[in-house]
Amino acid sequence: MFVILVAYISEYSKVVPLSLLLVSGYRQASKMFSSSQFESSSGGGLVSSQPTQSDLSASTAKSRDSQGLCPVTVKQISQASQSGDEKSNFVINNVDASNVTVVGMVFDKTEKVTDVNFVVDDGTGRIGCRRWVNEGFDTMEMEAIWDGMYVRVNGHLKSYQGRVQLVAFSVRPLTNFDEITFHFLDCIYSHLQNCKQLQGGATTQHQMTESRSVSSGYQTAISSPLSSQYSVDGLKDCDQLVLECLRQSSSIGQEKGMHMNEVCQQLKLPLEKIKESMRSLEDEGLIYSTIDEFHYKAT
Repeated sequence: MFVILVAYISEYSKVVPLSLLLVSGYRQASKMFSSSQFESSSGGGLVSSQPTQSDLSASTAKSRDSQGLCPVTVKQISQASQSGDEKSNFVINNVDASNVTVVGMVFDKTEKVTDVNFVVDDGTGRIGCRRWVNEGFDTMEMEAIWDGMYVRVNGHLKSYQGRVQLVAFSVRPLTNFDEITFHFLDCIYSHLQNCKQLQGGATTQHQMTESRSVSSGYQTAISSPLSSQYSVDGLKDCDQLVLECLRQSSSIGQEKGMHMNEVCQQLKLPLEKIKESMRSLEDEGLIYSTIDEFHYKAT
């Protein structure tokens, strides 16, 4: 699959440098990887428990606006531009990418009372990261991270004193080498999709208009629950209802998020549907668990 994607990229002259960069980064990551972190995993090849090509397509084909997580490399972040609006969003391939996901090795971890600072190296560059430790589960999460470990970091890009920093809201240690391969493939796929949209002219404008209609889509979903299977942004209406409910919870300052049973009571929907929607939203990077596997917050 990796060879096929690289061959596919070669048809697009503008993205060949990125493909070579990602392949180079993957090779460096393979050399840097600590085998002790993955003693219990299978080898380096893709295994049945890992995301398949269809899973990759289904996941990354969804709208990647500023509300979701954009898979990127550190090199892409270093070359990103800022949109200049009041939110100071970062733009990668003409797509807002303030919320990103990065995979790399941890270096220079420094713990303070209020936050933990560390550096992530993914083979294409290094970026400084900060994880605020406001509650007990934040501290527990960072205690499981140490130098030399490979992690997936989800967070917001911020510019501080002229340097780009990743403010993490989730730092998860990798338990399978294949996730690095998957991440680089996801970066390539996302880059290709964005480039194809830019070349699409009128089609691109139509897609961007749909992407901006996310908020109005939520209102439609609330006024007519489950009236259709999918809305304009590619999320099921049930998913949108759950996401809007969690966003309202975040807006009133509930640090621990909402329990899924509370979401179920508010939306008057079956618990199984709520669980399914939460799994889907978590995979997309729109929500994350907090104190346990039953409490969630919107990103």
